[in-house]
Amino acid sequence: MNSPVNLFATVPKRSARAAAAPFLPMTRAEMDKLGWDECDVILITGDAYIDHPSFGMALVGRLLEAQGFRVGIISQPDWQSAEPFRALGKPRLYFGVTAGNMDSMVNRYTSDRKIRSDDAYTPNGEPNKRPDRAVTVYAQRAREAFPGTPIVIGSIEASLRRIAHYDYWSDKVRKSVLTDSKADLLIFGNAERALVDLTHRIAAGEDIKAIRDLRGTAFLVPHGWMPSPEWGVHNSTRVDVPGKIDAHPDPYAMAQEDKAACATENAATAPEVVKPIRIMTREERQAMAREKHSKTVVRLPSYEVVSSDPVMYAHASRVFHLESNPGNARALVQQHGERDVWINPPPLPLAMDEMDGVYDMNYARAPHPSYGNARIPAWEMIRFSVNIMRGCFGGCTFCSITEHEGRIIQSRSEPSILREIEHIRDKTKGFTGTISDLGGPTANMYRLACKDKKIEESCRRLSCVYPSICVNLGTDHSKLISLYRKARAIPGVKKILISSGLRYDLAVRSPEYVKELVTHHVGGLLKIAPEHTEPNVLNKMMKPGIGAYDEFKAMFEKFSVEAGKKQYLIPYFIAAHPGTTDEDMLNLALWLKKNNFRLDQVQTFMPTPMAMATTMYHSRKNPLHKVTDTSETVETPRSGKIRKAHKAFLRYYDPENWPILRETLQRMGRGDLIGNGEKHLIPAWTPGEEHMKAAPEGKRAMPTLAPGARSRPPAGASTGRAAVAPRGGRPNALTGSMTARESIETKVRPSILDTIKVKPKAAPARAGAKPAKAGRK
Repeated sequence: MNSPVNLFATVPKRSARAAAAPFLPMTRAEMDKLGWDECDVILITGDAYIDHPSFGMALVGRLLEAQGFRVGIISQPDWQSAEPFRALGKPRLYFGVTAGNMDSMVNRYTSDRKIRSDDAYTPNGEPNKRPDRAVTVYAQRAREAFPGTPIVIGSIEASLRRIAHYDYWSDKVRKSVLTDSKADLLIFGNAERALVDLTHRIAAGEDIKAIRDLRGTAFLVPHGWMPSPEWGVHNSTRVDVPGKIDAHPDPYAMAQEDKAACATENAATAPEVVKPIRIMTREERQAMAREKHSKTVVRLPSYEVVSSDPVMYAHASRVFHLESNPGNARALVQQHGERDVWINPPPLPLAMDEMDGVYDMNYARAPHPSYGNARIPAWEMIRFSVNIMRGCFGGCTFCSITEHEGRIIQSRSEPSILREIEHIRDKTKGFTGTISDLGGPTANMYRLACKDKKIEESCRRLSCVYPSICVNLGTDHSKLISLYRKARAIPGVKKILISSGLRYDLAVRSPEYVKELVTHHVGGLLKIAPEHTEPNVLNKMMKPGIGAYDEFKAMFEKFSVEAGKKQYLIPYFIAAHPGTTDEDMLNLALWLKKNNFRLDQVQTFMPTPMAMATTMYHSRKNPLHKVTDTSETVETPRSGKIRKAHKAFLRYYDPENWPILRETLQRMGRGDLIGNGEKHLIPAWTPGEEHMKAAPEGKRAMPTLAPGARSRPPAGASTGRAAVAPRGGRPNALTGSMTARESIETKVRPSILDTIKVKPKAAPARAGAKPAKAGRK
């Protein structure tokens, strides 16, 4: 593989470069203004074009522009014909195709496979501006528009579909996106390094079909293809099973040794061969092993096998994830019919100065002028935020960040981040002094890394923080604290909020960080994601136990009191995750009631391509451990009714969920939780409840009878009496079971959301009255 070269090594100084375009052109008229007769590269995206580093096409486009290439953008083209793909003419080098910042299927469909009513990456949130599986559709149309032009696909949609993968929306295993899109090359993960090298090499005259040595790329080759004769194959097309065990010879047996069996047929005539023994140093042996390792490809089970055998699918998923560390990953190959999908090792992470260069480029930091005054929700969300790092070593099985960005954290320098804050202050319209976020995939992994580079390069753990935080992981938050303090000190900045997800099991290792965060960077509510409370589910998620949340909550409340602020944690949870039972969701609902949480927006697990939880969902096997036919079975909520019931447990207080919860509790034998007392989870059946609105916590909603409604409950409904558990049966989960952890308080307590309502304006002061003392705003 190519040794890493600095991303900007061949870039001339800014004074020697051509002037940057105000916006990358989207029309021929804009190209004419710039004096261009053609584009070197044309990028096709399913998102609106926003010239900001948080949007992939802008980042990639400006990066190639800085390398001296002319880049055009085709944004959200009408895919019904090839004509819109001819808008900028034929690119000199290649088309770059992406679905946008989000996977097009996740963007268009809910976890219940229903079409979403809006699209955050489209002007005015208008839906249906991109097709299903946009990468494949766009690539095919681009090929139709200009046959023979190289097609390069990338972004998260292509990245997560580089091998055979389970597709939730069609409920089957699909081939690699390379086979459907007919693309010449797929770039996965953070594409900057591969993209720059690829573009320069094509510009120098190399055929794209001959470029096979770039890390972070995948491509189709004839079955059995190898880069050179020196390469070997590690066959992993079978599950982990015990091999043959030969019987050991009995050392006490008196059998005579058969020397003839050890002799060769021509031993008598063959001359004696003397083979010198070479004594190798440890360094030489290690270098030889590394050389052999770097020229070994791991053969995964073929598409035809994994599409029909869920156990083999789980095995392939486990092997794939174990080969994901750039420091030791080997190439992967998977047969698809008569061809192989060859996947080179992941890209090497960018160094800090390279990250700075990527984010310091000349962005307009605004949507393209052609959108006029249209509101683009995704832009509104990030326009005053700053991305300080990328990557995540958490490894949560339901999340695809690790598969896409990798586990090694890539951070920007303090000066680069502070410069971007100043740019927001000076250039972004509507800035009032509040930075909405300093973060990334995780708010508090900035500049955290393994304590030893050699250990990092040899590690094969799937997570640095599960089942416990690795002893080799640095958890010092001092650099992040320093960044927060310097950012707050910038003139014109009144407030800096932290909105990215917080890894609280790391935060509790640094009480000083928690104090800094709580005192200065929480805007009343802080969102964190325990995801669940039950160990059985958390183990399948690779998330810490709920005790870590309790520890963080204690710190959060302590420092909030010390700061004289009323602030609250808003926890996020997932329903119907693989491995979740009805009992697990009931215990989570009881925990929510005990802690007086009333969740508004709730999330049902959505199986996204390549995630390990998706493997559990499809195969019912656990790829976190060795996979065999008899290995652990992961029971998974798959039917729509069960998934709906699990989601309803998260909103137990909503009258719309009471019918399905009553049915579920009765089926579970937990009718004792149905009743109108404070120790019940949901009320007994009441007529007309479909017209009720959820009441504040601690108060039961009063029914509003519809005309002609009967007062008799339907057959099988609870009468309001709490069922008594038989002797020796399960105790009531609300009054003392081990699942509720503590008995629930029966006194009425206000909802946390009710306590942060805007205070009414004070009455005007009477003439002659003393002015009130100024309080904290």
